[in-house]
Amino acid sequence: MPEEESAGQGTGRPYSDAERDAVYRAIHERRDMRHFAGGTVEPAVLERLLRAAHHGPSVGFMQPWRFIRIADPVLRRRLHACVEAERLRTAGVLGGEAPPHGRPALQGAGRGEEFLRLKLEGLLDAAELIAVALADGREAHVFGRRTMPHMDIASVGCAIENLWLAARAEGLGLGWVSIFEPAEVAALLGLPPGAEPVALLCLGPVHDFYPAPMLERERWARRAPLASVVFEGAWGRPATWLAGEGPQGAVPGQGDG
Repeated sequence: MPEEESAGQGTGRPYSDAERDAVYRAIHERRDMRHFAGGTVEPAVLERLLRAAHHGPSVGFMQPWRFIRIADPVLRRRLHACVEAERLRTAGVLGGEAPPHGRPALQGAGRGEEFLRLKLEGLLDAAELIAVALADGREAHVFGRRTMPHMDIASVGCAIENLWLAARAEGLGLGWVSIFEPAEVAALLGLPPGAEPVALLCLGPVHDFYPAPMLERERWARRAPLASVVFEGAWGRPATWLAGEGPQGAVPGQGDG
């Protein structure tokens, strides 16, 4: 064991500047991708990505995630039909909504029409399609869930984020699709009673990563200022120590989406 590690300065040391910057770069350049370039994902790369997801944190170490790779083109098309049906239903619900923050609808369109113009998925274009589900038998896990049972889905979200960041580091795009009727997708995937689909992940090569979140570029929504979501001591109390919108070197407005 190196002397510095024996002195208690081993795994607790920070990463080098280059390693740290790479982590922040993946976080801020990750995008919810909808446009894919076909191609393939090598099995070794896919395994690395899924291993990264499987190393996500989970409440009570319950590991509630299950991943199903969809290689059958017929099944892909059926899943795509589920997404398309829900897209139309969602547009109908949005039809009577006004744009947020007083923003005028694009080119006079209603919110539902505006929604239909968005490209929301790449199920038929991406190299890989991975379904993510909550495992059955989750009621047996009480640790951390007795008063907050939804921590199972929070844990699955952490696994997906791990996969997302690893994919960005591999130069692969990933898009999270959640516009579907869960019961329909569960039936198509043969999920057991108690298991629930959470996401259809489109994964694969892309021509370019969006320079900013797609929904921000399409003027659907804007990123909230950091100061509006960080409080000090109690809800709504400003965190006056905030000096900026992110870690040093990060570009404001480049992150989620």
